[in-house]
Order: sequence, then C-alpha cells, then structure tokens
Amino acid sequence: MKTLIDQQVDYETYQLHMIPTTKFKTTTIALKFARPIERETITDRALLPFVLQKGTEKYPTERDLRLELDELYGSKFSINGAKKGENHIITFTLDLPNEKFIDGESDLFQRGVQFLYEVANRPKLVEQAFDPNLVGKEKETLENKINSIIDEKMQYANLRLVDEMCDGESFGIRSHGYVEDLDRIDEQSLYTTYQNMIQHDRLDIYVVGDVETETVKETFESHFPINRQPSVDLKQAEAVDAGDIDTITEQQKIQQAKLHFGYRTHITYRDDDYPALQVFNGIFGGFPHSKLFLNVREKHSLAYYAASRFESHKGLLFVFSGIAPDTYDEAKEIILAQHESIQQGDISDDELDQTKKAIVHSLKETLDRSRGVIDWHYQQVIGGKSQTNDDVIQAVEAVTKDDVQRVANQVSLDTIYLLTSEDGGGHDA
Repeated sequence: MKTLIDQQVDYETYQLHMIPTTKFKTTTIALKFARPIERETITDRALLPFVLQKGTEKYPTERDLRLELDELYGSKFSINGAKKGENHIITFTLDLPNEKFIDGESDLFQRGVQFLYEVANRPKLVEQAFDPNLVGKEKETLENKINSIIDEKMQYANLRLVDEMCDGESFGIRSHGYVEDLDRIDEQSLYTTYQNMIQHDRLDIYVVGDVETETVKETFESHFPINRQPSVDLKQAEAVDAGDIDTITEQQKIQQAKLHFGYRTHITYRDDDYPALQVFNGIFGGFPHSKLFLNVREKHSLAYYAASRFESHKGLLFVFSGIAPDTYDEAKEIILAQHESIQQGDISDDELDQTKKAIVHSLKETLDRSRGVIDWHYQQVIGGKSQTNDDVIQAVEAVTKDDVQRVANQVSLDTIYLLTSEDGGGHDA
C-alpha cells in the first residue's frame, strides 16, 4: 500500500495538512476546530453545526447554500460535531470534483476554499447575533435528536454505560449535549460560543486529493484570511483505575435486553502497546472470527450480536451484546470467559494471523476514502503521535501472542450495564 504523507505547514493561526494522492477524482477539504470538552459549553457546540449549515452572509438561506453547491458541480458539504477522547471537534467538510477532470475549469478549488471560508467565518447574523428564529428552530431539532436516542436501544445502552462508567470525567460528557441546557441558550450566547470556537480553538485544515502543494498553500494564504488567536491545547486522557466493578440495571418496555461491558485498557494511541491492543480487541470481539462472536453468538446462541470496540484516545474498551432477558447470568459468564481465555494465552496461530490481516484490511479500507484518510491522519493530532500507514502495518504484524496476553491482563472490567425488560428479573445484577 502506498504511503500517504501529511505535508504539514504550521501557520500562526492554524495547521495546514496536505495529503496529495492520485487515488481520488475528488478533492476533500476539512476544517477541524477542537478544544477540550466542557460540560458548560457542550450543548452550545452541539447546536452550532445545525445553525451554521442554514445560511451565511452571502448565502442567507439553506436554499442559497444548496444552489452554490450546485454551482460547484454538485459538491457535498457537511458540518458535524464529535467527541474524540476528551476533546470536542467541530468539522466542516467539502468534497469537490477535481478541476483536472473538468474541461475549461481552472478555479474550482479556489472557489471551494472561498465557500468554506464563507460558511465558517461569515454566518448569517441579525444585529451582531445569530438569527433568533433560526436558533429557536434548530434548538427544537437538537432536542428531538437527543430525545430520539432512547429509541435506539444499542446506542442508548452504550450512552448510559459511559454515563455511569465515566461519571465525573470529561469523557462522560455527552457530545450531543443535554436537553436541560436548551432553555438558557439564545442567539447571543450561541454566537459567543461560536466566536470562541473561531478565535481560540485549535484549527487543523486538511486537503486530500490530486493537488499541488504550492497551489494549495497559495490558495489558502490568498483566500482564507483568518484573524484568530488560538489559545487552547488538546487534552490527553486522564488515567483512571477500574476499581470495584459496578453493575447497573435499567428496565424498559423491551423484548431484547442489552448487556454492555466497560473496561479500562490503560492504553491510548500514543502508547507502544497500542498495536497489541488492536490485536487483542480483534481476537476478543472486533471481527466476525472473534471469540465473542463465535462463542457467545454462534456456539451458545446466547446473543443476537456480540462484539467489542475500543476508544483510542481514552483507554476504554466496550463489549456490546443483545440477549434474551432471562439469559443474563449465562451470557455474562461466557463473555467474561472469553477475556479470561486470552489472559491465559488461549490464542491460536490462526486467530492471531487472521486478526492481523483483518486489521490491515480495515486500515486499507479506511484509506480508500478521502474522508477516511483525513480521519486517520487527524487521529495522530488528537493522539499526539505521528506515524505513516506503513509504520502502523509493520507494528501490527510484529505483535506476538505474548504481547496480546500481556495486554489482556492489563485490561480490567470497570462497569456492567444491563438494559432489560420490565419483567426481566432472575439475575444477580
């Protein structure tokens, strides 16, 4: 696989990352505004993408924005917020056709940069604040989104697991915000939050595509004038011991129970044991050949699904399973047994090799999408460690059974969360 190099230029106000590649016929540009996640401002930041996508000074309505995207040959544009580790990131992303493939077109990239500048820096205002009618409408949209999470039981169960497991930690703050905050947010307070983001967040700008780096630099220097004073540093994970295992049970009118586990791995992206954690997770529950899938779901038919994933920047690992309410005890026992078997070194050569190949394949799939390329490189900014895709592949392939066993013994169970039916008693939770 060809190595993708992040050619970075550090300006005083932002970092420009250029990743030239001929793999795509589009050019993707992303602006990433990041700061440590805070309970006081998270709902405001969750609301901002909804408002900023509805209009700017030059394109005052959502329709005007869509028409301009049509003029940019049907370019795709989005704004979203997300939590990575203990930081909150607001991302503006524009996918442009590459002008090299359009006859007679020579300034499409420049126009795309100007469009992003307009959306990020010149929002539609009414008397030096956001449009109050728009803010009111989008508050309702966000409230509906937050309230709808309870209908997605797997997402809800993992949200509640994190609530309980990371209570008092920055990672425990919900990235989509809280309904109880919405009443205090108005057009002026939201505009203040926006100004703080624009002025003080860390800003990383990514350009991925068949581009000339000098052209990219000149375009941003000419068409992205931004007067800002970055003043926040990204936050690295807080080290927290697992302590005693907490078990939380919640009952609702449901037929399929959700049994989720939260583990402390004590390993994050920057650590030397991170590749071994990737392999451990793959053997444990990360792929269809994993122990959770084969033993909990296939062999014992105790789960409709059973899988695991880890959080790269916080040092957590989660197990998800959907079970019949009356099988809690048996399902719990078998899930715990899969972890214990890896701790004891029960890892076959086939499991190890298959998992390494699956991880490498997953990385290649990620790098087959321009937005995936950006996410993968940005993970290095958040994680505080730079490496090439070849470095990652070599590190994964070098992982041994002993490495996996050592990591397995470092991973410790912190919290069990059970969402079950109202008559789903008969267990020790």
